[in-house]
This record gives sequence, C-alpha cells and structure tokens, in this order.
Amino acid sequence: MDSVLNFFNLPAVIIFGNTLTTLEVFGFITGIVGVLLTVYKNIWNFPIGILNSALLSILFFNSRLFADAGLQIIFITLGLMGWWQWIQAKHMNHLASTQALTVKTLSVKQQVIGLGILLILVFALYQLLTYIKGDVPFFDALITALSISAQILLNRRYLENWWIWIAVDLISIPVYSYKGLYLIALLYVVFLALAIMGLTTWKKTKKL
Repeated sequence: MDSVLNFFNLPAVIIFGNTLTTLEVFGFITGIVGVLLTVYKNIWNFPIGILNSALLSILFFNSRLFADAGLQIIFITLGLMGWWQWIQAKHMNHLASTQALTVKTLSVKQQVIGLGILLILVFALYQLLTYIKGDVPFFDALITALSISAQILLNRRYLENWWIWIAVDLISIPVYSYKGLYLIALLYVVFLALAIMGLTTWKKTKKL
C-alpha cells in the first residue's frame, strides 16, 4: 500500500512553475473521461468515475478539504448504486444501447423538497467542518451538498443534474485555485464545459 501511495505522490509534470503529482495527473485524466462518458450516457462512466473518486479522496484529504475527501467516498457508493440502476433501466426497457436511456425532469414539488434538503445539508456540513477546523468550510460544504444532489439526480437520469454540476464547477474552480490545486481547478474548467455539453445533449435526447 505504501508503495502505491509513494507512486502517486511522485512529481509528474511542472506547469507554470508548479509541480504536479502523479495523483493529480491521474485524477485529471479519469475525471475528464468519466464526465465525457456521462455526457453520452455511456454506462462505463460509473467505473471510471469510481476510480476518479478514489484518487481525488486522497488528494483532497492531503489538502485538508475534509468534506470533499469524504464526498468522494459517497461518490463511490453512489457510483456503484448508479451503475446498478442504469443496468436495471437498460434491462427492463430492453434497450439496445445505453444511449437510449430515457431522460426525466423534476416536478415543481420535487424541486422545492430538494432545495429544502439541500439547505439543511449545507448547514449541517458547515457546522461539522467548522468544528473540525477544515479549510474554507462554507464553500467546502456547499460543493459537497450540491455534488451529492447532482449525483443522485444523475443516477436517476434527471436533466437537472447538469444545472447543479454547472454550479458545482463554478464554485470549485476558485476554491481549488486558492488551495493551490491548479490542475484540479483546470479539471473543473473542463468539467464546466462538459456539463454544458451534457445539458445540451440530454435536452436534445429528451425531445426525441
């Protein structure tokens, strides 16, 4: 185990005078591939996303972004659940391709309930992160709560997941830049572009 951690902590590249570790590079690559597969509703987004979450959990823990580190563990769990849900949806509808998975939208009632749960989760996480002296606790809590919400909606194929991911990306970019995680900040710039692409693609699919 130590040899694996040592490998990931090795310097990989230097960008603009900043040394990036193998962990950051692998996190960057798997993150892009995972989201791109999600845009096209390819079920392989789940195993790639699970690997990405495992890598990022180590990276965020080392940067004292405890909520983000814990979030990745939740992502692994939700990723396994989503993987199963997509397999079941494909099987039950006798689909020939994952790209044919149906897209849904939230009702007004679901939106109101979801917003209420989100606010409660943000408040609870902020209190916890303040208590354990995490860095930037409010933004860490906000990113975490929004990301959990987006992943749950993604698993259930709700179109609104992309709007939430866009919000996550817009908040994450300055936070990770502030923490000196420049490659991860750049990753979220790419995520932002892919989330916009995903929103557009899923909208077109829903109209079919």
